[in-house]
Amino acid sequence: MKSLLRVLLKAYQYFISPMLGRQCRFHPSCSNYALEAIERHGALRGGSLAVRRVCRCHPWSAGGYDPVP
Repeated sequence: MKSLLRVLLKAYQYFISPMLGRQCRFHPSCSNYALEAIERHGALRGGSLAVRRVCRCHPWSAGGYDPVP
């Protein structure tokens, strides 16, 4: 499961993200955060952290530096 999520995120980074441009308000970007969270915490907990992060990435968010716990 972990490797499938990694492949999907890498595909997003290489094919979809360049077309959208730099939209993320956080550093590291949401997709990099998701990759790191999945590597550190596994598919379930890392995926949960990634989903929570994406939900916080909206126009009214201040953004800024937000490392993986």
